[in-house]
Parts: sequence; C-alpha cells; structure tokens
Amino acid sequence: MASSRAQLVEAARRSIRRGSKSFASASRLFDRTTRERVWLLYAWCRACDDIADDQDHGHAARPGPVGSGMAPENRLATIRTLTELAIAGEDSGSPAFDALGLLMREVPLTRAMVEDVLAGFALDADEWRPRSEADMLRYCYHVAGAVGVMMAVVMGVSAEDDDTLDRACDLGIAFQLGNIVRDVWEDDAQGRCYLPVEWLVEADIPPGEITKPHYRHALVPMVAHACALAREYEASARVGAARLAFRQRWAVLSAANIYGGIAREVERLGAHAWDHRVHTGKLDKLRMVIAAYGEAKRDPEPAPHPALSRRELNAMASKNPPRMDGRMDH
Repeated sequence: MASSRAQLVEAARRSIRRGSKSFASASRLFDRTTRERVWLLYAWCRACDDIADDQDHGHAARPGPVGSGMAPENRLATIRTLTELAIAGEDSGSPAFDALGLLMREVPLTRAMVEDVLAGFALDADEWRPRSEADMLRYCYHVAGAVGVMMAVVMGVSAEDDDTLDRACDLGIAFQLGNIVRDVWEDDAQGRCYLPVEWLVEADIPPGEITKPHYRHALVPMVAHACALAREYEASARVGAARLAFRQRWAVLSAANIYGGIAREVERLGAHAWDHRVHTGKLDKLRMVIAAYGEAKRDPEPAPHPALSRRELNAMASKNPPRMDGRMDH
C-alpha cells in the first residue's frame, strides 16, 4: 500500500534527524511547507548515498538494508530502478524514494536535475578518481552542486532562473570541497581519494600514501587551495541566497556558516586538521545561526561566478559523461 504524504514526511523527518543534525537544525528556519519538502529531498539523497556506500545514514550498514552486500554496479542499478519507479508515480517500496516522487508532483523538478545527481553515484560506483582540479569540481557538482539546484527549486526558485540556480549549485560545491578536505583520512581508509592526482604528483605524494605521517605537511598547501576554492564558491552562493524569501535566506546562510566553517577550521588547523574529525559544536552552530540572521538582513558582498560553475561543469559532463560503470572517459 502506498504511503500517505504525512507518512512520507514523517519518515523523511526521522531520516534527516539521524543523518544530519546540522541540516536538520537549519531546516527548522524554513516555513512548514518548504521544511517538509527539504526533508523529502534529503531523504531521497540520503537513501541513494546509503545504497551506494552500503551504509545506514552514513554509518556502517546493519544487516538487511536495501543494497547490503551488493556489488557497486548493482547498487547503482538499484538506485536508478527505485528512482525511476518514484518518478513514474509508482510505489517503490521505499519511503525515501517515494518521497522524491511526491516532491516531483509538488514542485517543478526535472528529470535532468535528477539525472545530474545520479551521475554522481555513477562516479562513486567504481574506482573513479579526479585527475585534475576540473575533475574534482565536476565531482563536487554532481554529488552536491546538483542537489543545491534541486534545493533551490524546492525553495521556489524558477527552473528558468539560471543565474540563481548556478549560485545554488555553487553552495553545494563549496560544501563538498569542505567534506573532501575534512575526510581525507576516512576516504583513504575506504580506498578513496578525491584530491586531484595532479596535485598529489606535484606534491610528490605517491598513490595510496596520502595519509602517511611524513606526507601530512605536504597536504597542507593543496588543502589550503581547496579551501580557497570553497570560499570562492560560497561567496557566489551568498549572492544567490539574497534573492530568496527571508526565512529561506536565513536558513541557507545558516547552513553556509555551519558547513563553510568545516573548511575554515580544516585550513586553520593545518597539519593537525586530521588529528580528530572536524565538526561544529552545538554552541558554535547557535552562534552561526544568529550571525546568519544579521547577514540575511544585509545585502551580500558582490561576488562573481567562479570560472567553473554549473553551466560550465554541465557542459564538460555532456562532452564526457560518466558511464554506468562509474568511469569517465578522458
């Protein structure tokens, strides 16, 4: 039996509370309708991510969840099948995927927007690694920037407002750059590295040895560069946020302060950034939300689009799309 809207919203609320306390806190600033729709989108993204990584809300999977024990290519196929069922308005058997179907009936999200996000899971389905800075930014675009675009539409931005959607994408890219620099050690433990191969070669760090103690100081300059990129994308996003309704603007700027703080803290800590996983405490989050309230009442500093924003990265992806096995042809 298909779930009711109330049931899907409740399941999504539980998902965001388990998966992202920071995002759950920021979502409280939205009006009720927007808040519920943000939860619905989060639930789908979280479920896709968990299937792709064989996890449960970002943690080691317990026996039995969808995708458990599957080969990576089969996990990707599962994500795509369940998503297609949801888009078609059919019962997928998963509240998180049905949440996407409900959301697409309520707001003008497009299949192309969904496909941009799925392309990120295709990249992670195999042993794809970024060779260049542009590759890294394309990855950030698919796994986070494309979600930012969908979030903007959920908040009421027109699907025809390319400039604002570009800036929403920029915020997602900034967030993902922060995740990359924070999670170098965790990613390495899973056999992954999202810092460009060209950067590692320039720093004389051999493949697979990025977390060796004697290379830690060599990581600092490249991480600082990634953090500078994150600031550039975040500044662009703040210009776009000023075009939203006040409560939405406040929520977005709160998220920018909280997640942007990750990259800033990693950069501040330098070689000690990976002694412990960088996170934002409750008191710091409260300060950032309060600061965002004041920021939401002021005009943002002017900021240009980064050289590689949504449309440029999308054009690159169109010329060189990820294959279903997760690889990109160079």
